[in-house]
This record gives sequence, C-alpha cells and structure tokens, in this order.
Amino acid sequence: MKDNFAEALEHVLKHEGGYVNHPSDPGGMTNLGVTKRVWEEWVGHEVDEKTMRGLTPAVVGPMYRAKYWDKIKGDELPIGVDYAVFDAAVNSGPGRAAKWLQACVGVEPDGGIGPKTLAAVAAFEGDLVDDYSKRRLSFLMGLPHWPTFSKGWSRRVAEVRSDAATFHDVVKPVVPSAQCG
Repeated sequence: MKDNFAEALEHVLKHEGGYVNHPSDPGGMTNLGVTKRVWEEWVGHEVDEKTMRGLTPAVVGPMYRAKYWDKIKGDELPIGVDYAVFDAAVNSGPGRAAKWLQACVGVEPDGGIGPKTLAAVAAFEGDLVDDYSKRRLSFLMGLPHWPTFSKGWSRRVAEVRSDAATFHDVVKPVVPSAQCG
C-alpha cells in the first residue's frame, strides 16, 4: 500500500492558499481550501471568521483525508493520478472528480471509485493524467465564474498535470513485531 497523502496535501494547499472571502466565489469564506460550510459540517457546529482564519494544515489534514483522499481511493490509484484526482476532488467535489476519472477510462460515470474503476485505471494505456487534466479544464471553462477565475484555474490544472509526474511512491515500512522468534 502506498501513501502519497502528505505530499498530495502539501501540493493542494499550495494551490488553495490562505484565507479568502472573494465576493465572486460561490464558496464564500475559505481558508486552506476549506469553505466555512464544509468546515462547519466537519466539526458539527457553526464557526466564525476567527475560527476560519485560524485553520492550519495540521488541523484540516484529517478532514482532507476523510472527505477527499479516501473518497477517491487515493492510496489505490497510480502515483500521479492519485494527486490529480485528489486536487480535482478538493476543487470540484469527490463525486465529480471520480466521474471524470471514470469517463477517461471508459467506465460508466457513477461518481464512486470502486473495483471496476480501479481495474480500468490499471489497464489504461496512455497518459491518464493528461487526459484527466483536459477533461477537468473543459469543465472549468464552462462554469459561469470562468471569466473571473480563468487564469488561476488554468494555471492550477497545468501545474497539477506537471507536478503529478514528480510524485514518489511512498511505501509504508513494515514494523517488525517484538514477538518475532
């Protein structure tokens, strides 16, 4: 089992940046890519601006793993593809990110990555990250907020496509049992 979550999260947070509350952004108050609504859902209660401004990578990491990485089966996807799909899940939702992956590999898009999708990904011939990035960018270009955010979104997709090639396979070490022998 590989675990590129920490490296992928670091890259995602580079794109997400810090606290913003852009009037044209439908996400509203956001910090480290986490909207106020998503954070309130995660913690189970309302939060204020001070709380949102105080979010740190260590605080949001478990939420990103549970709500995005685990949903897209990040540990089971090929290196690089894991990051590309994770970044898309954070930016556009895990269901949509899964559907794009499924469409790329010829599986009926249902928004859930399971055995059929994973098998199709494993059998895919070609540059899956490139195909995925094109599909993602095409979707973003059709959004009503494209004129406002086009430069940032285009740059993000291009950087994700490029950065995906730099990912490393992180294999969890086997810890010997004290009871060996």
